Amino acid sequence: MTPYIIKSIQGLSRQQAWSLLLAFTLLLVVFRPSAQVNENDWIDDYVNSFAVQAKKVNIPGFAVVIVKKGQPAQFKYYGLTEHGGTAINRDTKFRLASVSKTFTATLVAKQNSEKTLDWQSPLATLTPEYTFDNFNDKPILLRHIIGQSTGFMPNAYDNLIEANYNRPRVLREMGKLDSICKPGFCYTYQNALFGVLEEYYKTQNSSFSQELSKDLFTPLKMKSSVGRTALENSGNWAKPHAAVSRSKWRKVAVKEDYYRFSPAAGVNASISDMEIWLRAMLLEYPEVVNATMVEQMTLPRVETKNELGRREWRKHLITAHYGLGWRVYNFKGIDVNYHGGWVQGYRADVAFSPTLETGIAILMNAESNLINTISAKFWEQAVIHKDDEKNKTAQVISH
Repeated sequence: MTPYIIKSIQGLSRQQAWSLLLAFTLLLVVFRPSAQVNENDWIDDYVNSFAVQAKKVNIPGFAVVIVKKGQPAQFKYYGLTEHGGTAINRDTKFRLASVSKTFTATLVAKQNSEKTLDWQSPLATLTPEYTFDNFNDKPILLRHIIGQSTGFMPNAYDNLIEANYNRPRVLREMGKLDSICKPGFCYTYQNALFGVLEEYYKTQNSSFSQELSKDLFTPLKMKSSVGRTALENSGNWAKPHAAVSRSKWRKVAVKEDYYRFSPAAGVNASISDMEIWLRAMLLEYPEVVNATMVEQMTLPRVETKNELGRREWRKHLITAHYGLGWRVYNFKGIDVNYHGGWVQGYRADVAFSPTLETGIAILMNAESNLINTISAKFWEQAVIHKDDEKNKTAQVISH
């Protein structure tokens, strides 16, 4: 209670004092909702500026969702599934590309918590038909795959994936490679090695798709899917577009290549699915995704110094690491867990901050670098307005 109110009460009768307090309380109730609306005005400005920039370069379509824990989500849709197609909406499916790795990490974290799979499992026990270990004293573990620290040359044999080699053949070729460091000691981003998980689930008479559905999609009531066939049969999906020039796009065919390595890049989702996914990461569904799982995934494990030079992000990042399926950034002193995805015709970004209790997902049916600018700008604005809110609170308390 402010000194002004206390001073005003002194000398009044009990009835007059209660009347004054009641009036003061009503003022707080009346003005608080409008203050909350004003605090979120910047989000409206942000998504509207996104649409303006997308229009300048003729992006075919995008969908974005911004989630604040415990509050209604804010959506923005723009453009069409293809030229002459239907309007993008909350249920339009997109390819997530490498954002799929966040789902794979969460699936393994879930199964680790249920003791049906173990982060510490050596690949030699998961898929004994393939040999990957180059160090007798340091075997490659499942967590090294999910944590991008296997020690093999980065993006090893992505070219074979793109040349449509089948999964077993690519994995056999991977086993012939020398390591550039011991497992767990350096950041070595991979796609091909995620195929080990698909091979493992086959030995369990299951598949990556079935396991995701059972442990995550169904309990979270998500309509996400895995694979090209599932995308194309969904009825409402965004067609991929490649750049002809800076502001000209052409529709291209959906490629099967990375879908063969679905734990790396095989998930499809709508922006309404991504709202649920962000809420899960912000612990709104603790019976499915609990705090221990999120802490395991977002613990900084290997440094990713090259990320500190990312255009649009570099002026904001203090440190950058890879956790388990998530990039872990210190963004101007705020924790931001992030992953991007890029395959022919699509871009995707997802990120959340436990400190700010905020998350964002962006899905595009075009290979546009605009997504880098837009993602970094969001977190820049989120930090600025978090400081504004903090200052306003301090001013109220001081009075």
